[in-house]
Amino acid sequence: MQLKPLEQQTIVITGGSSGIGLATAKLAAQHGARVVIIARDESGLEDAALQVRAAGGPCDTISADVGDRAQVRAAVNTIVDRYGGFDTWVSNAGIAVYSKLEDLDDEDHRKLFETNYWGVVHCATEALPHLKRRGGALITLGSISSQMPAPLLSSYTASKYAVKGYIDSLRLELIHEDAPVSVTLIQPSGINTPFGEHALNRMEDRSRIPPPVYSPEIVARAICRAAEHPTRDEIVGGAGRAMTLLARFAPGLADHLFSAAFFKTARMEGVPKRAEDGGFHRGGGDGKVFGDQDEHMRETSLYTAMRHHPVASVLGLALAVGGLGLALRRR
Repeated sequence: MQLKPLEQQTIVITGGSSGIGLATAKLAAQHGARVVIIARDESGLEDAALQVRAAGGPCDTISADVGDRAQVRAAVNTIVDRYGGFDTWVSNAGIAVYSKLEDLDDEDHRKLFETNYWGVVHCATEALPHLKRRGGALITLGSISSQMPAPLLSSYTASKYAVKGYIDSLRLELIHEDAPVSVTLIQPSGINTPFGEHALNRMEDRSRIPPPVYSPEIVARAICRAAEHPTRDEIVGGAGRAMTLLARFAPGLADHLFSAAFFKTARMEGVPKRAEDGGFHRGGGDGKVFGDQDEHMRETSLYTAMRHHPVASVLGLALAVGGLGLALRRR
């Protein structure tokens, strides 16, 4: 399957007014793409669009809630009317709740699934008819939580498991149809975005993303790469890869480790929670790419770099091993 270079693309990004979505929009603009960002909050969209335009490319905005199919359909039609279509659709919008499952009421639980799961369904089924005619990429943001359990972020984890099942099955159906659409699931590790600020927090203590966390720009690079090079799926961040492997091959051990670790690392014990949880029941995009965990943030990921450049990584490793062997032999 041949995908266009970014400079020839119109790329649509939901949840584009902050975090990973905004980082991706800025990077795509730097590469010459026409960018359309979608989010619920209009003021946050305009703040984000100014940053994207400053990065070097045109940026349009559409206010829509992905949990509402009619709004997604209207957004697709608007983009097709304005630009003749789009080449890549990135489903990135998502919300979260910090709460034990027994303490979470049904209304908030359903709201989370409306955005995280049904939002993915709405975007895929509304964007696909156009992508099938034109060819292109459908990229969806899952999470390492798609492959491992996580207490306190339990409902979020359940939604990401559902997203993985949906996207993996959709990919098979499109392969069977021989549809010209690349279907990608990006699964980030913990990322330093305003995730905790936007999440609904039912705990007494302040929430945080369990460290280590990576820069959202690493995820943005993975998304932009998938927009140009067909990619089935990708875990971003070596820490996440290690945890998902542990959950897969030693589930009993993982259960005990995660149960102990998450209750310590997903909350800041003794620190009062934020006065207001923005971004759950209303739009929370505020033009911020990064969260407040800079002290734990990793700017690079060797694992992700090796995924993107496997030949160079193997050659580099071979040279390093050879150099070490030579040095030991001389010694």
